[in-house]
Amino acid sequence: MLFDLFRPAVFALDPERAHRLTLAALKMAPLGPIAEAGPLETEVAGIRFPNPLGMAAGFDKDGEVPDKLLALGFGFAEVGSITPRPQAGNPRPRLFRLVEDRAVINRMGFNNGGAEAAVQRLAQRKQRAGVLGINIGANKDSTDRIADYAEMTRIMTPLASYLAVNISSPNTPGLRALQDESALISLLDAVFDARGPEGPPVFLKVAPDLEPADIDAIARIAIDKQLGALIVSNTTISRPALASPHAGEAGGLSGAPLHDLALQRLRDFRKATGGAIPLVGVGGIATAEQAWARIRAGASLVQLYSAMVYEGPGLPRRIRHGLEHLMLRDGFSSIAEAVGSE
Repeated sequence: MLFDLFRPAVFALDPERAHRLTLAALKMAPLGPIAEAGPLETEVAGIRFPNPLGMAAGFDKDGEVPDKLLALGFGFAEVGSITPRPQAGNPRPRLFRLVEDRAVINRMGFNNGGAEAAVQRLAQRKQRAGVLGINIGANKDSTDRIADYAEMTRIMTPLASYLAVNISSPNTPGLRALQDESALISLLDAVFDARGPEGPPVFLKVAPDLEPADIDAIARIAIDKQLGALIVSNTTISRPALASPHAGEAGGLSGAPLHDLALQRLRDFRKATGGAIPLVGVGGIATAEQAWARIRAGASLVQLYSAMVYEGPGLPRRIRHGLEHLMLRDGFSSIAEAVGSE
């Protein structure tokens, strides 16, 4: 495989520089056809997804290459997190490959070019096909973060298939406090007021580092507010046994070591919601079998990012083809039929 030949050279680069080069290569690549509806087509929050596999937020922070990602075989692409004003993020180095663990630690800090620049790019694709999620955040130095989310909702509503409210990044101090019950209710009220009655569905991205009482409260609020979906989960601040010399770096851990925790949190939210809210399974997914297990555990959609670092751009199509095989093998006629069937 071509990626296997280039991987040593890519891994010799600083991870953040390698990421920028990857984005540049995607920009220059010809735009191929996006994934079309087929046996994996499914509907979530009123949106038709050609397949349930998406690119998670964090890869395309500024909305530079969503259509190129869709052409890789993803059924949807989520860009961001985008904040109202541009911000540089945390000091470098802030992105680390844990090769021995097939993992990544990042403490990027919502580095992005801000809403205005993103709108100029995303508005150019407004009439194009494909499901686009826009992940919104708050500026680190904001004195009113709820107002930031409301502002981002107003700005991005005309451009998004769905909005993903990210209050679970560990790299913006105090952000996860918005997952507390009273703060979350206030936040979602502001987001829905800003979105209006005809706006896109609102998804909420939660952390894996939650206590049972937090899970129950978030589930209850999600049902009450009629969220489009819960995205379970973001990166973790926990540190399982890791072999890499970068294991002690601060930031959010993603990739293979997050798999078991993210799967358990998905099951926890499935139980807490009783299947009343669609779930998006994220964290440590690198194979079709792992994506299928997440679906069987209750995920209507799945996302990945870190696995692309180690498996390359052919991974989405391999997972998509694998899911088709697994669905037929287990006797299901659709993804929706398999959700929560474990």
